[in-house]
Amino acid sequence: MRHRVSGRKLGRTTSHRRAMFRNQLASLIEHERIRTTLPKAKELRPLAEKMITQGKRDSLHARRLVRRWVDDRSLIKKLFDDIAPRFAERPGGYTRIVKLGPRLGDAAEMAILELVEQGEVEVEEPKKKAKGKK
Repeated sequence: MRHRVSGRKLGRTTSHRRAMFRNQLASLIEHERIRTTLPKAKELRPLAEKMITQGKRDSLHARRLVRRWVDDRSLIKKLFDDIAPRFAERPGGYTRIVKLGPRLGDAAEMAILELVEQGEVEVEEPKKKAKGKK
């Protein structure tokens, strides 16, 4: 029986799972949106919410707590200076999970984990193919 056992193992060892979440969290802070499988998104969401809450505190201790999970100082600066102030009035619920459907290769349920209040995100328009002479 699995009474009060929380968290998914995701078929990984503890160190691998922790490293994966560190990488995904860094990508989420950098790009403000990541595409991953639904179980991974559901497990990463509470961690991301906690990091943004620490960013709202903006103290040295909060920065050190975030540093445990995010190694890149530029990402920590972005979290505390750009992302956290956007959520100053919001009491929680900083991220959203959007389901995408099954992946073609293995039918894994895919999802997008994104921040609710998007900053200025550059959207690339698809390039039109130039029609050449035949």
